[in-house]
Amino acid sequence: MERTEASGFPNIPPPPATPPQASGAIDLRVGKRLLWVGGAAYPLENIARVHTYMLIPRRAQATRLFLIRLGIILLLGFALTKLNSATGGDRGSPLPVWVWLGSTAALLFCAVEWLRVLSATPLHVLAVETSGPPMAVVTIADPRRLDQVVGAIVDAIEHPETEFHITAHRLMVNPKNYYFGDNVNMYGGTGNVGVGRV
Repeated sequence: MERTEASGFPNIPPPPATPPQASGAIDLRVGKRLLWVGGAAYPLENIARVHTYMLIPRRAQATRLFLIRLGIILLLGFALTKLNSATGGDRGSPLPVWVWLGSTAALLFCAVEWLRVLSATPLHVLAVETSGPPMAVVTIADPRRLDQVVGAIVDAIEHPETEFHITAHRLMVNPKNYYFGDNVNMYGGTGNVGVGRV
């Protein structure tokens, strides 16, 4: 049973406009027991999980990091200025000026990074995980459409003759600024890097 229609997929309306953090259309298609996400192929029998979730910006961590950087930059600025005056630096010395110009530039850089995370919007994404490490993540502005795509991929896994084609959007975000997937507390094992908290 081949499922191809003019829109590329039954019961799913054409994709809406690209959300702000996504760019570039990417094809999702199933054919001959392969899920193609752009140029990457995932054998349907190797797919361990297909799900949607909300990609949430790390605003609290970004704010905490900004405040820590602010404290360090101001502390260094005051310490270097005090050190200059304590070591007999003359009043016409350009060192304090350079210290505070550098501190201001560093503060501006940190503020831009912080504001970028604060202004980021949460995104609904579709994730395809395989039995190994690889994972594909795409987005569509309408979360209901993402849930329909999950159903279509699951249907293709259960019915080998199913084929379809839709267009999603490539996810273009900085992974450091978002929470990806589930957070899991792990006890024991090797190579663990700690406990994640949301």
